[in-house]
Amino acid sequence: MSGSDVRDNLIDMMAERAVAMANEALVDPFIGLADPDQLAKDWDVSALEIFDPTPEPHSGDLENDARTAEAAARAIEGVTQVQSASAGFGVSEFFLATSNGFAGGYQRSSRYTSCVAIAGQGAGMERDYDGDSRIFQSDLRDASDIGQSAGMRAVSRCAPRKPQTGTYPVIYDERISSGIIGHLLSAINGSSIARGSSWLRDGLGELVLPEHLSVTEDPHRPRANGSRPFDGEGLATRSRKIIDNGVLTGWTLDLASGRKLNMASTANAGRGVATGPMPTSWNVTLTPGHQSAQDLMRDMGTGLLITSLIGSTINPNTGDYSRGASGFWVENGEIAYPVNEITIAGNLRDMLKRIIPANDARPHLSHVVPSLLIEGMTIAGS
Repeated sequence: MSGSDVRDNLIDMMAERAVAMANEALVDPFIGLADPDQLAKDWDVSALEIFDPTPEPHSGDLENDARTAEAAARAIEGVTQVQSASAGFGVSEFFLATSNGFAGGYQRSSRYTSCVAIAGQGAGMERDYDGDSRIFQSDLRDASDIGQSAGMRAVSRCAPRKPQTGTYPVIYDERISSGIIGHLLSAINGSSIARGSSWLRDGLGELVLPEHLSVTEDPHRPRANGSRPFDGEGLATRSRKIIDNGVLTGWTLDLASGRKLNMASTANAGRGVATGPMPTSWNVTLTPGHQSAQDLMRDMGTGLLITSLIGSTINPNTGDYSRGASGFWVENGEIAYPVNEITIAGNLRDMLKRIIPANDARPHLSHVVPSLLIEGMTIAGS
């Protein structure tokens, strides 16, 4: 049950209805509260730096940022219009209280600026974007830089072509590379494992990435959107190595999925206002490489640089992967021309074992993943 009216009589009514609904539900032996000794007891929210105590920006300041980004994008030669430019600020407060004795909460702030620019005319129009979202206003990128970047990206996509169908190396640009690791995180989610509907259901203790790469989770990283002192069931969050030198070490579990698998929760229960707990990943970091994205492109020779993905066809049981894509064709290590309306395909189990990371990840994001080179991808073009 959820509601937006906090009057006492309506809260009482909502609680009564929630109990009545629970009494009608089937008994699930795996769903239940944590034992009292599992609950988080002491935490320092200030150390996480997830709330900006500076004054809330005036609406005029936000409007000025949006207009500045729009003007910077329009100033780029070739930009014909700006689809949108926006800026915003928000504060949310989370408080959890359970009948097993837990009570705790924290505030989180956010500040963002974004811009979407369009270049070209008619059927030849191309669109691209840039934006930045931070917890602290002082960390936010300059609005003019965001608008200028959006405009330049849109212009660079004009007059796209299709490459020849074949098997080529592919670089996932840093803006979208976290999606590859996201597919991995989905496959090790405790809910999927308990249902047996994951292509990694038999992968525990197996090599799933190159041996020199690890994936770590740190819910206590300062100024990161995924940071939190406790999870949605009141358990103290903690750092862990999800993948250690290429080897999958464990699943992402809440209490229920852990009980189904006869394992302890990893304190990864996430929840919404009207939804129950479910396993969720917090701040995740992939081991960076030693080369820049430009170095990867140079070494790639001929292949595809992907900057945008469209749609998704991923078989959760086999890991078969197929997505629409656009970006740039690379020849002799340099960008030759923009491409769109192509399809890339492979199998996630094989793809992940071939990834080569760059060193260009943005450290403030909740998923810190650099550009990724994957060889031997199937590309359907012309």
